Amino acid sequence: MSFHAWTVFALFWVVFVTTPGPNAVNCISNGMAHGFRRSLWGVLAILTQATLFLTLSALGVTALIAASPGLYQALRLLGAGVLIWLGVRGWLNARRPVRAGHASGGSIYGRAFMIATLNAKSLAGYLAAFTQFVQPHVPLWHQMAAIYPTALTITAASYCTYTAIGVLMGRAAMGAVLNVWFRRTMAVAFILYGLTLGLTGGQHVRP
Repeated sequence: MSFHAWTVFALFWVVFVTTPGPNAVNCISNGMAHGFRRSLWGVLAILTQATLFLTLSALGVTALIAASPGLYQALRLLGAGVLIWLGVRGWLNARRPVRAGHASGGSIYGRAFMIATLNAKSLAGYLAAFTQFVQPHVPLWHQMAAIYPTALTITAASYCTYTAIGVLMGRAAMGAVLNVWFRRTMAVAFILYGLTLGLTGGQHVRP
C-alpha cells in the first residue's frame, strides 16, 4: 500500500469510526455506569469485531453477504430488533440506581460485541474500505499489514474517547435527575438507530 493510499484510508477510517452511532452510544453508557477501566471491555469487544470484519472483508465474505439480499435483510432486521430492545430496556432501567462496576467484564464485552456485530450497515463500511483502498496489483496481506494496525489504532482511540466522555458525564450527573434523562436519551438513541436500520435499510446508520 502506497503512502498516499494509506493516508486516504486512514482519513476514511477516522470518519468511519468517529461518527456517532450505536457503538459510541454504548461506550458512553458504559463509561457512565462502570467507570473507564471496566468499560475497556466494551472497547475490546469493538476491536474484536473490527478485526473479525477486516479479516472477513479481506477474504471476500462481507462482499458475499452484501451481494445476498435475503441474508443482508435478515441481518439488518436482526440488528434493528436488538437495538430497539436495548433501547427499551435502557429506558425502563433509567431510574434504577447506577452501581459503578457491578457488571462483569464478560457481560460488558458480550453486549458491546453484539451491538457492533449486528449493526449490518457496518458491512458496507468494511466492504468500502477494501473496494476503494486496497490496491489489486499489491499482495493483499502486505497491505493488511498496514490496514490492521491503522484501523485498530484509530478505532481504539475513538471509542476510548467516547468511553472517557461517558465517565465525565457520569461524574457530573451521578445520582441527579440529569443522569436519568441522559440515560433515557441514550436509550432513545438506540431505539432510533434500530428504527432507522429497520425502516430505511440502514443507509444512514453508522458503526
